[in-house]
Amino acid sequence: MERCIRFICSIFFALNVIFYAQSAFSQQSLNNMLTPYLSEYGLPGIAAAVVKDGKIVAAGVAGVRREGTNIQITINDRFHIGSDTKAFTALLAAMLVEEGKLTWKTTISEVFPELSKEMNPDAGAITIEQLLSHSSGIPTDNEEIFTIYRKAMAQEGNLDEMRYWLTKEWIKRPLAFPSGSRFEYSNLGYTIAGAMIERRSGKTWDELIVERILMPLKLKTAGIGNQASPGKIDAPLGHSIVDGKRKAFLSGPNGDGPLLLGPAGMAHMSILDFARWASWNAGEGRRKPYLVKPEMLKKLHEPIITMPPKPNAPPGTPPGGRYGLGWGELSVDWAPYPLLYHGGSNGMNLAHIWIDTRKDYAMVLATNMGGQKADEALRSIARILYTRYAKKTTK
Repeated sequence: MERCIRFICSIFFALNVIFYAQSAFSQQSLNNMLTPYLSEYGLPGIAAAVVKDGKIVAAGVAGVRREGTNIQITINDRFHIGSDTKAFTALLAAMLVEEGKLTWKTTISEVFPELSKEMNPDAGAITIEQLLSHSSGIPTDNEEIFTIYRKAMAQEGNLDEMRYWLTKEWIKRPLAFPSGSRFEYSNLGYTIAGAMIERRSGKTWDELIVERILMPLKLKTAGIGNQASPGKIDAPLGHSIVDGKRKAFLSGPNGDGPLLLGPAGMAHMSILDFARWASWNAGEGRRKPYLVKPEMLKKLHEPIITMPPKPNAPPGTPPGGRYGLGWGELSVDWAPYPLLYHGGSNGMNLAHIWIDTRKDYAMVLATNMGGQKADEALRSIARILYTRYAKKTTK
């Protein structure tokens, strides 16, 4: 009997080895493909992954975590994804809409009635849908907005209290344009949307994204804020050009934006977890976990407003196309129709996410370098990956 049990166990072990070997073999490595982009575009490191029909079919990394070192990037290293976080915030709002705690037409004044006497009536009438589609009338970041960010971060309390203070101070001001009339990319708008989500849910945005999205989707490497730990090079450090040379930024006050801007763009995760998030969206409700109804997920993806072409758009911001709720739609000459797209950057890192829901296909790309050359590199790689993998099937 004991000999029989050992025999069965040995067969079971052998089958597991074969299964994992086949899984590893079926996921193609992109390491060699990515390596030339380091020197060609002046990048310290880069990562990419492709998902088709719910499976990661290709992934790879190249380069180092910090310029001037030999600390190689690994496939499980965390990358900053910047404004690609906006889709997570929109998903949290969608959850509250399904629970009846919000509607897409819920206004700032309805969520914060105690501020009605001091707010600009036009600002009070802004809806959460307008905030999430960048059509609220709140302008893109400027010096006045940067000043109020700094003041908000000096307030006492938790991040939700700082976001509330930021909202209270900003809504006294006139709008840059009538709500709903046009598109203007606004991190402040997303931060105020985060404050509305916090008030109606009773929890901070930071708690909600972890409890309601990152944990259910099992994005184990995902977190908020700088991707590296203070004093450590345990993730690819962000880089920018300073005095003509690449400079690495350790985790600290200048290594990322202020944490109160979390709803607008402060998440990080490995390229594989980023791909899992992309795949979940590409399925449009066809695969678990069922965080919202399929029609709600499609609502988030569906364009609401046209974005004027912006050829010199800062990397990580939309260059044109149309915008939905946390997602853009962009036409490129290498795809037969517009794709879901978003970019994210804090100036020292850059990430792209591309989704073709018709083909249940997605690709994610990230680099620990900011700037135009980094953006060109990711777009060049995206073209190759779409051409190579989008037409294949894993079923």
